[in-house]
Amino acid sequence: MRTAERMRPLAGSPRLAERRVGARTELWTETVGDPPPVYGERWTTVGGRSYREFDPHRSKLSAAVVRGWAGPLPRPGERWLYLGAASGSTASHVADLVGPDGRVYALERSLRPFARLWALTERWPNLLPILADARDVEGYQELVPPVDGVYADIAQPDQVEIVRAARDALVGGRAGTVLLALKGSSMGRDRPPAAHAAAAEASLASSLDLAATVKLDPFHRAHFFLGGTSRGGAAAPRAAPARLTPRRGRFRAPRGR
Repeated sequence: MRTAERMRPLAGSPRLAERRVGARTELWTETVGDPPPVYGERWTTVGGRSYREFDPHRSKLSAAVVRGWAGPLPRPGERWLYLGAASGSTASHVADLVGPDGRVYALERSLRPFARLWALTERWPNLLPILADARDVEGYQELVPPVDGVYADIAQPDQVEIVRAARDALVGGRAGTVLLALKGSSMGRDRPPAAHAAAAEASLASSLDLAATVKLDPFHRAHFFLGGTSRGGAAAPRAAPARLTPRRGRFRAPRGR
């Protein structure tokens, strides 16, 4: 019979924990939300705290950590913009990582996954949905305050340019983090995925201190995880965050908050 060890928080993100079960290491996030599971993941309670299994087969962020990502991760109290949130599987884990005092502004352009994302936010009060196209920075910028980081999983040929535009608009000249789950096959067949990843690194290196890129095989074929910390000054100013309310097909924070 395999014996499960206690949860051990990771230094880079204290609400992310690992647990040894026999010869296997599992990742878990201390949850902000309530059951039922989002995508069939296991839940457990240890020391009075609730955790959700962070499955690397279902999340590129989890796969990156398993594959040795040593760069920055979302931390408690931070605000993040999530581009390409889909139905919220990984976005809900990012919301766990920033904790109840942090916020995740989750952008999705397709109505069907957005409906599932919206339903999920009823159980994750710090996960705030926005119906918008990631390319339309001017369209959603007024709905999002300055953020500490941008996470992107958008599988578009111009995904690096999209991320850079979002970072310039919402992180600006301040210190901040960019994390990109890069799908090499979405960037064209003129060169192999590894060459696309190298080109993305070169594009981001002018404004970021990059961590070592990791390949996400065997969990996510032809995917790479890259990013780092932008060079800047003061952190984002802190305004009191609020739930978003519907307006003209999108969602925004109520005035005066």
